[in-house]
Amino acid sequence: MKILIIGAGGREHALAWKFAQETKVNHIYVAPGNAGTATEAKCENIALTAPDELKQFALDAQVDLTIVGSEALLAEGIVDDFQAAGLAILGPHQRAAALESSKAFAKTFMQKYGVKTADYQVFTDAVSARAYLQAADYPIVLKADGLAAGKGVIIAEDKAMALAAVDAIMTEKIFNDAGDKLVIEQFIQGVEASLLCFTDGRTILPLKSAKDHKKIGEGETGLNTGGMGVICPNPYVTDDVYSAFVSDILAPTLSGLQTEQIEFSGVIFFGLMINADGVYLLEYNMRMGDPETQAVLPLLNTPLTDLIQAALDKQLDTMTLDWQSGATCCVVAAANGYPESYRKGDVITGLNGLDAQSHAFIAGAEKRGAEIVTSGGRVLNILSRGDSLSDARRLAYENLQKIHFDGMVYRQDIGDLAGMTDLADMTDAK
Repeated sequence: MKILIIGAGGREHALAWKFAQETKVNHIYVAPGNAGTATEAKCENIALTAPDELKQFALDAQVDLTIVGSEALLAEGIVDDFQAAGLAILGPHQRAAALESSKAFAKTFMQKYGVKTADYQVFTDAVSARAYLQAADYPIVLKADGLAAGKGVIIAEDKAMALAAVDAIMTEKIFNDAGDKLVIEQFIQGVEASLLCFTDGRTILPLKSAKDHKKIGEGETGLNTGGMGVICPNPYVTDDVYSAFVSDILAPTLSGLQTEQIEFSGVIFFGLMINADGVYLLEYNMRMGDPETQAVLPLLNTPLTDLIQAALDKQLDTMTLDWQSGATCCVVAAANGYPESYRKGDVITGLNGLDAQSHAFIAGAEKRGAEIVTSGGRVLNILSRGDSLSDARRLAYENLQKIHFDGMVYRQDIGDLAGMTDLADMTDAK
């Protein structure tokens, strides 16, 4: 079986690593890939990024399955193009991808079909947005409507900060055209959870839950990032929370997709907020999450190709997933200055010294001769498995100490749940 993975980050490295463990997979192309995918078994990086070139490559190489990591390519309709050429590809068609590429579209969908979510308003001009903020309750959340690499959300603590955010997003265009439209929504206090799910248009099948850490600073402070670390499973996703997710979010989402005839074979990522009032949907992503993929896949015993084939064949209702016990912890090492400007080209050392329970997934690094050097903001992910969260967390940080590059920064509190007094009753994590 030949597989094509489109993307260049830690998620794509984790997918390649997972596929390489399957005997039925004999070759994995990663476009364009990175320094990590270049060294994985069965993997070959190919220097292609244009959708037409990727489609022609898949046809010429007789690729059996393609998976897309890039939200931008999904929004542009790469799945539609591949399917029209008779190629098997996992992912949403262009209309379905709008659930991620337009936050306004997604919120309208949620409201229409009774998906539990925060109250919101949509604005197309800065003047109206500023007027609305004069009488709003704070804190409040401002979201650039379009794609912004996971950074297009600002939580404003007060009116002054909110007005400044409107100027930054809609006038200064810090997120480029993604800020042409603005979603302003109610701030919901609680604990975040991520649920990656496969769908075939008839069934939505959840994987293990995860808990992402989005802010650059410890204690969830500072700027939003694409994710600074994640644990799996999420201790807050208990049986009761999971049931509420299914009834209040998953079921109405599936009903809405079917009613709107937005049916596809792919992944729906549910970004959730959990509090005393229940489970709220913050956002949809229509692909594997990053870094959630890096933490979830190492616990999955079921062959990933079997799961994907069931989705493509509209047979997810027949799948029962097999999971390893224990937990994972994934810590992101970033370049100094991320998520703003950062330096590139620093040599990374220590990647070959990790223990058997750990793996380094490369996110933003490339080969330069015999060396591996930084090339992105989120440089690499250290993933460790343990019998418990505390074991996984300890191993991740022990192995991270073996890695070095100039300016390396990381949070030291990924998976640190100390002080959260309600954890004692949350022992049945999904």
